[in-house]
Amino acid sequence: MYKNVLQAIDGIEIYPLISFTIFFVFFLGLLLYVALMDKKHVQVMSSIACGDETEDTTLEVPKQ
Repeated sequence: MYKNVLQAIDGIEIYPLISFTIFFVFFLGLLLYVALMDKKHVQVMSSIACGDETEDTTLEVPKQ
């Protein structure tokens, strides 16, 4: 039943292509954002979740 309804709509074949293009561009943009992200910022954000429970709330990058 739905197949017949969708076949009756003119230009319906473009919608899957548009949705795939939007998904691909978003995924590619997110991939580039993560690849080009500042590594110090990533270290700071990762240490927030695993940091100890002290009162010190400064977000300094640990020296290595």
